[in-house]
Amino acid sequence: MVRVVILLRDRCKPKDCGKPCIKYCPRVRAGDETIVINPDDGLPYVAENLCSGEGICVKKCPFGALRVVNTPEAVGGELTHRYGPNTFELYRLPIPRPGKVTGLVGPNGAGKTTALKILAGEIKLNLGRYDNPPDWTEIVRFYRGSELQAYFEKMEGKKLKIVHKPQYITKLPIAVKGEVKDLLHKVDERNVTTRLVKDLELTGVLERDVGVLSGGELQRVAVAATIERDADVYLFDEPSSYLDVKERIVVAKSIRELANAGKMVVTVEHDLAMLDLLSDYVCIFYGDAGAFGVISHPYGVREGINAYLDGYIADENVRFRTESVRFDVRPSPPTTITVEEMILKFEPMEKKLGGFTLSVDGGEIRKSETIGILGPNGIGKTTFVKLLASIIEPDEGNPPDKKMKVSYKPQYLSADFDGTVTELLRDAAGKNFSAGAYDSEIISPLELRPLLDRPIKELSGGELQKVAIAACLSREADIYLLDEPSAYIDAESRLAVARMIRRTVEKRGVAAFVVEHDIMIVDWISDRLMVFAGEPSRKGEALSPTDLRTGMNSFLRRLGITYRRDIHTGRPRVNKENSRLDVEQKAKGEYYYVA
Repeated sequence: MVRVVILLRDRCKPKDCGKPCIKYCPRVRAGDETIVINPDDGLPYVAENLCSGEGICVKKCPFGALRVVNTPEAVGGELTHRYGPNTFELYRLPIPRPGKVTGLVGPNGAGKTTALKILAGEIKLNLGRYDNPPDWTEIVRFYRGSELQAYFEKMEGKKLKIVHKPQYITKLPIAVKGEVKDLLHKVDERNVTTRLVKDLELTGVLERDVGVLSGGELQRVAVAATIERDADVYLFDEPSSYLDVKERIVVAKSIRELANAGKMVVTVEHDLAMLDLLSDYVCIFYGDAGAFGVISHPYGVREGINAYLDGYIADENVRFRTESVRFDVRPSPPTTITVEEMILKFEPMEKKLGGFTLSVDGGEIRKSETIGILGPNGIGKTTFVKLLASIIEPDEGNPPDKKMKVSYKPQYLSADFDGTVTELLRDAAGKNFSAGAYDSEIISPLELRPLLDRPIKELSGGELQKVAIAACLSREADIYLLDEPSAYIDAESRLAVARMIRRTVEKRGVAAFVVEHDIMIVDWISDRLMVFAGEPSRKGEALSPTDLRTGMNSFLRRLGITYRRDIHTGRPRVNKENSRLDVEQKAKGEYYYVA
């Protein structure tokens, strides 16, 4: 194993703690300057060639600022990039191929965005030599004999045109001003604006300013602007964020058309169903978040996603997860709910917001039950959840029972809490925060321990999402309302969140409504489904909760999409339109759960 020392400088405070990491280090006591304080900024610097990795400094540091981790020895000679001393390392790179889409999947902090930036030329890889970076001749020689040799030769000679859609599209209004139509016409180098506006349903936002677009609208505009550019390589970082199921399918088809035109395409994606639909090859990222990331060799899309769910890469003999993930085909039959089991019964309601009207059919939820909520963006799902939480009142009909204890995680998160993660969770959990079960039920599944001392205002989008979910489930309540809990977080964390929600609901004998766009998470988490229909931004109808088979068929029939099941893992896979299975399932009326 190759040792890596990670120093979290934002948490190290040597002036305050008397430098215990230096005081207790055996190599320092022996006369070696293993840990040195930089005179310019007063922060410590770990001399890794001297550090033996015994870990005493890690145990003694009161701020948890030091980590000693090991990387697989087999990839020690394939180091691609390192940001600096005691910082993140990336091993290997994905390989863009003409006419193919290479999908990247893995946990947050494993280097996916770093890999895209290297392929985009935004970061010049240093082969780990941050203090003495190699020139292009040496880089090309390092990849001699591989497909990346030609790629970097063209990059060196500036003969490769690359377009990169970044991860955080909410920053687009800062870089681009004006109306959407002006932006799209300005960047259109392939004469495809008219087609993309129709396919991505952008007609309604053409006259609007970029700065007032919603997250989903921004995402579709960013994807359209990227596709319009005439390039050799197209890089997409999380193109499905903020999009509903239908929009994800449309975006996937639009990106696939680039590959059909012979372009090289690489995309990072956490929605496994979309990754399956998009990709020809899949590379798996694994490692230690923030410490190092390793990229697997490319697999066929089915084999790669199944290996990711298995948590085991056979040809490298690497297990990166202790448990395999399996999906049960469990279409529930219609159920009769007794009065004793019922937690909440809500009556028909109506709510008007500007030019939008939501009609709720009414329904009920029982103990230990999770109801998944499906529907397109702008159809009233968040409005319905706010009605249940008594944040807003219905214009017609009776509101839900206000005596019911409700815990609500909103769709759009705010980091305005003045304090640390520990302080927020202690406020939410009360005396339960100190209980032993709290760590195993909340902290460990979401991997929150490294974040406990961090201020809320310094968290990333994914970290803030996990903390918000933890805070929601920490409160004592009869009903938990979670609006898009999988947003911003990776596929592995989504599955962990789904497990934790189900476990919490079943163990406490409470209930939950979960709004979600990731079809696999909805399948995993739900006992029943609530489908929203209507016309986005104008009229929505919240249909009564129904069993899984009826709900999925109702929802997918409107989209014209069918799913089959993978034989090995049971995961849902999108059927190609008009394929044999697609035609057969539509004729049977079985869009998701196939007998």
